[in-house]
Amino acid sequence: MKRSILSAAIVCACAAAAYLTNAKQPQVGTTSSLSPVLPVNINPDGGSLDALQHAFDVFSWQSFIALNWPATADGQADSSKVIGQSGDMVVWQHYKESRDIFLPQGKTPPAWGEHNPPPNECNAPSNAILLSQVGKTPNVLDESGEPFQTGPLIDQNGMYTRFEILTNEVMFNYIVNNALYNQEGQSKFAKEADFPQTATGKDGAIMIKAAWKIIGAGDEASTFYTTKAYVYDNPHENAGVKAHCSEQVVGLVGFHIGTKMEDTPQWVWSTFEHIDNVPTQGQTADKSRYNYYKANCDDCTAVNTPPPRPWNPSNKNTPPSQIERVIAIDEATTALNAKYHAMLQQAQSDSVWVNYELVSTQWPTDADSTTDPTGAPAPKFLANTTLETYIQGKVKQTSSSCINCHNNATMTNGKPSDFTYLLQRAQAKGGNNE
Repeated sequence: MKRSILSAAIVCACAAAAYLTNAKQPQVGTTSSLSPVLPVNINPDGGSLDALQHAFDVFSWQSFIALNWPATADGQADSSKVIGQSGDMVVWQHYKESRDIFLPQGKTPPAWGEHNPPPNECNAPSNAILLSQVGKTPNVLDESGEPFQTGPLIDQNGMYTRFEILTNEVMFNYIVNNALYNQEGQSKFAKEADFPQTATGKDGAIMIKAAWKIIGAGDEASTFYTTKAYVYDNPHENAGVKAHCSEQVVGLVGFHIGTKMEDTPQWVWSTFEHIDNVPTQGQTADKSRYNYYKANCDDCTAVNTPPPRPWNPSNKNTPPSQIERVIAIDEATTALNAKYHAMLQQAQSDSVWVNYELVSTQWPTDADSTTDPTGAPAPKFLANTTLETYIQGKVKQTSSSCINCHNNATMTNGKPSDFTYLLQRAQAKGGNNE
């Protein structure tokens, strides 16, 4: 008989996975060290809901650190360096971007480590980071938009925030090996998707959602994890948009981690943000500058309201979004963030990662429930202000909840897609789609 997370987490042994030669698995549930090794299980100190939440939050921070560790050329964590050292791409940036998986005409994606050529307008190398526009694709949670098609996010410089979704090699291989990258393959598959879970010494599926802002006037670039990317306005995604591509320095503002763990078929959802994104409703907006909020603004758009159509990232100086956090980060998570910030700063005095904070971790408290396929998530609601900007709150079936929302995800064949909307992007073979 399967066990719920609430009971299983107390008695399970903490599994280990050797991602690096001679690397030591961090003790999940503690904040004793920074490690380039991804955690694979939960071992809380006690069985209360608060203790379990703390253990999952520690898991989130350990995952964040391992994923943002400097990487070698082949995408492995570089054990000779520490997190925060500059000049290197980090581990997750070597994952497979969704646009390299679900191709026009349902074509087979390039192998792991290989890339499709970027659009001609970009004149970029094949391995360049490409961030597409922020228009919506109907009925798909696309990296260019947000859940429930709520609208783009505009920074204080009037620039559109850019998004991407990536998978680790385990998740990519499952998609390719089962031909789930096109509609015909999904039709032939004819069953529910079930991505691999973590197990002792074995990786599970990991999915990353990242939000980036273009670094511009008034932005303090040194406070962001930055990279050079080709920002592309794609005419195939939004009517009336002209193809345009430019190389820009972009800064990370939002970061979602979805992890398919053993005993968590609903996945574990960890979400982080840049500390200067927005203020919290009911609290003093005491920072001199926010990424998505302007204090004492008389002519700003209404708080947490999508921008008016038409949405076109080619239009410069679009009126900025005016965003506030609706659910405050709780005291326990705030204290945990402070502990990890201190550890990061001790490891690297100028670490950029001290400017990122965990919002919370959502996990199933009763993963094997026979009546609730969502597994009774805790906390009930979770929103990243860059990724679920306009659906924050505590209204059932309306406000953002990672597990509840993704429970509705299906493939193009109508079968459940294992808590990811990614497979809906599969296109038909030989079609005229782009």
